[in-house]
Amino acid sequence: MSDDVRLRDVEETDLELFLEHEHDQETIQRSKFVPREREAFMAHWATRVLGDPTVLVQTVTVDGEPAGNVVAWWDHDRRFIGYVFGRPYWGRGVGTRALTLFLQRERTRPLYADPFVGNTASVRLLEKCGFRRVEKEQHGEHEHVMLSLTDDAEDRSR
Repeated sequence: MSDDVRLRDVEETDLELFLEHEHDQETIQRSKFVPREREAFMAHWATRVLGDPTVLVQTVTVDGEPAGNVVAWWDHDRRFIGYVFGRPYWGRGVGTRALTLFLQRERTRPLYADPFVGNTASVRLLEKCGFRRVEKEQHGEHEHVMLSLTDDAEDRSR
């Protein structure tokens, strides 16, 4: 593929695009994530993402254009990863390349992800990058699959 996928620090102008991604109807359907209103979204990003030194977040670019983001954060004693990409970048291998690059920077292991069980594309992406299914969890009315990346899993994915 000719798409040049790279990671860079988040710029303030990226946030409007990230807000659009969060409000995309297909993204909402696949993730079962309730999108925030603009003010709440911007406050969350300012304080809980960009304002938290323990969070690692990167803008994903494709051929120099912002395409989404990948983020890792602490939830109690577990480190989680999440990502959102704009729909034009789905199914092109962008997610796999972006997550592979991000995992070279985010070295905490184990690392967890908990996509909606029906989001098969996200589950496949994580499994391609070495994550293994651990258990299923309930988030409200939706079932999610917990996946974990360990040093062992990374060795097996090579």
